[in-house]
Amino acid sequence: MDGSVPERGVQWVLIGEPGVKRHSYAERLSKLLGIPHISMGSLIRQELDPYSSLYKQVVNAVNEGKLVPEDVVFALLSKRLEEGENGFILDGIPRTRLQAEILDQIVDIDLVVNFKCSEEYMLKMSSESELLHIGNSKGVESSLKKKLRVYSEQAKSVEDYYSKQKKLLNFQLAGATGDAWQGLLAALHLQYSPINALSSSPKLTA
Repeated sequence: MDGSVPERGVQWVLIGEPGVKRHSYAERLSKLLGIPHISMGSLIRQELDPYSSLYKQVVNAVNEGKLVPEDVVFALLSKRLEEGENGFILDGIPRTRLQAEILDQIVDIDLVVNFKCSEEYMLKMSSESELLHIGNSKGVESSLKKKLRVYSEQAKSVEDYYSKQKKLLNFQLAGATGDAWQGLLAALHLQYSPINALSSSPKLTA
């Protein structure tokens, strides 16, 4: 499979380990390609408005420290997709294989970019705000390692699911953010021109 897409904007999903700043790359790809960035985190936060029809379900999950129910998540995503955008960059979902299977039922995904990094890189890129929140570098390291362990337990089934579909692009983050961005563009066969980018064929790897 060469990763080519129909005559529309690309429909890509970004997944990845904690601390890889996936949201930042999604925003930059969105601007480059001229398609919207759909962030599940942002969609869910919008429902924290007391006047939202899903407010109670969302706020109960948030207050209890639980994941927002999948039926709510996909209701929000389906509603957003009904706006008829010509392509998108989606991040924040799927987190489980079940979510990946449900996602396939409501929209065609062309490519899944899987951001990976070493523990050393993740610690280096950890934000100053996180350091201030936890109070010390050892606490940050412990917190990030815990997040990485939890993520890895869930991620393998998602990675295997898309790998079997030949839609998974593993991208290893290393070096400065600017270098990583250039490396990502090269891996996706993207140029700075949005027109060229939309007609490119992303490189797929298992």
